[in-house]
Amino acid sequence: MNNRWYNYKRKKERSRWMMQEQVQEVLNKLRPFLLRDGGDVELVEVDEGIVRLRLLGACGNCPSSTITLKAGIERALVSEVPGVREIEQVI
Repeated sequence: MNNRWYNYKRKKERSRWMMQEQVQEVLNKLRPFLLRDGGDVELVEVDEGIVRLRLLGACGNCPSSTITLKAGIERALVSEVPGVREIEQVI
């Protein structure tokens, strides 16, 4: 029983790590567009299909940050990374 639990936890951590790597790859593709406008994005956490991001620089206090997050970043992540359900902004 204990060995099963260990294997389950290990598989879950590996899956989380792989998803985090895929999310980071997509963010790296989007980053030049944010940098062009004086902003950036930081990956804070990936947990159970929820990606938590922090918008930095000009994006951090921009009135259009919600649109950037939902229409731009979330759409790209959901379509390109299996298992991503939504994103949340961390302030």
